[in-house]
Amino acid sequence: MSFHFSVYSSPLLFGFVQAWVYAVLLWVRGRREERLSDGLLGWVLVGMGFNIWEYMLGFGGIEILWRELEFSPRNFGYLFAPLCYFYLKSQVNADFRFSWRDARHAIPFLIFIAYHLAVFSQGHAFVEQWKMAVQYPYHLEDVEFIVGVLINVYYLILSLRLYRQYRAWIKTQFSETDTISFRWFRNFLVALTATTLFSLVMTLLSVAFGLNYWQNWWDELAGVVLIYYVSINGYAQTQPGHRLTFSDDLPVSTLPMTESIPVFDPIPEADSLAAAIPAIVPRSAGLVSDLVVLKTNLLAYMEIEKPYLDPDLSLSDLARRMHTNPVVLSQVINTGVGKNFNDFVNEYRVEEFKRQVREPANAHLSFLGLALDCGFNSKATFNRAFKKFTGASPKAFAET
Repeated sequence: MSFHFSVYSSPLLFGFVQAWVYAVLLWVRGRREERLSDGLLGWVLVGMGFNIWEYMLGFGGIEILWRELEFSPRNFGYLFAPLCYFYLKSQVNADFRFSWRDARHAIPFLIFIAYHLAVFSQGHAFVEQWKMAVQYPYHLEDVEFIVGVLINVYYLILSLRLYRQYRAWIKTQFSETDTISFRWFRNFLVALTATTLFSLVMTLLSVAFGLNYWQNWWDELAGVVLIYYVSINGYAQTQPGHRLTFSDDLPVSTLPMTESIPVFDPIPEADSLAAAIPAIVPRSAGLVSDLVVLKTNLLAYMEIEKPYLDPDLSLSDLARRMHTNPVVLSQVINTGVGKNFNDFVNEYRVEEFKRQVREPANAHLSFLGLALDCGFNSKATFNRAFKKFTGASPKAFAET
């Protein structure tokens, strides 16, 4: 049994090898650095490899899957989409570990595996008889295909929701979010969705026009492109310096509040603040006045100590410096100031830049140099924040 190299089989073979090489690299790094996300991404790549290996072997002249192994499970199938979802969960939560509750995500896959193994174990003759008597007449192949599409859509929605919640959460916890925004995963979901849709279109065209094995090759090539993209970019993905602990298991009422919170006067009356404090903050005697005092102390601390000059400042860092609880401090910022933590800190940085840029002693410094001195850690973050809080570009502001 030899593999025949051709313009059809070779690209698929290279993609299959690429998936396994990077999977091993990710498993080794994940074990060395104790990072579950690397291990899961390795399995995602293996799943992508098995998605194309049927065509790879077929075009290579190896027909064992259609003879000796007919009806045996050949890929990750229903388990692939959950793997992608859990990869994202492990990225945004360094403390994430699988529990027995997570086993429910594997139920469709286990049912599929049990069914196919039960039929396959009866021998090749039984498999052929089963296909003609049950599998084809009752359209079970079509049912399996439709269930697969529904599972993919379901986990895509879960992943997008998790990603959106995470992006909202980091704005309440960190003053710099570019390095932990995981735009890579958003791009991965877009690429995976585009590849899946293309494969679906090719399948429908194959059914409608009776495309043969060779004409239905292009979606397999798209799978190879996806493997190269995910393996290279996924392995090179910069890991956050912060230990991220976001979880979507929290009740909605306990998630940090965002921009929708109304803005209050600099030092609101105790009764007004009491009405605005969310239910998650205990309303014991004297607590509201304590929060008003904490807000006053916070604003004074920001002006005097200037903690915003630290580019890696986080909510927990600021709470530790002020000897308070991060949850309480978050509510003071969200409710009393009317901003999330990211905007709260970056506005101070913008104001500091506005002061510094007018100093004659700083005339020799570039805008970026000044921005870095004011706590920003990238040009993109600085420009975006400056435009948001002033409505103008740094250059236009300096010229006024």
